[in-house]
Amino acid sequence: MDLNQYQHKSRGTALYPNLGKNPIYPTLGLVGEAGEVADKVKKVLRDKEGIFDDDVRNSIKLELGDVLWYVAQLSTELGFDLEDVAINNLEKLASRARRNKISGSGDER
Repeated sequence: MDLNQYQHKSRGTALYPNLGKNPIYPTLGLVGEAGEVADKVKKVLRDKEGIFDDDVRNSIKLELGDVLWYVAQLSTELGFDLEDVAINNLEKLASRARRNKISGSGDER
């Protein structure tokens, strides 16, 4: 399955207020799910001495799926194809690598 197929199929499960004209809902969902990923990783450091066992890895995999779902919905709300978002990101990173600007901060490096 490619990213645009995922985006289209995932849209069939989207149910939230003002679907199709509400980028706020998937933005908040994205932040919440990313926080859940971070919380699971934090607990690995706290409770498991930094060891990612199969149970933890599978739990994080499920949360990453939720992150991907919200990225797809936000992309749809803003009129972007998910594949274009991914390609644009890779082009940006390749440009930074060519210019030796991978490290540092700021969008316009």
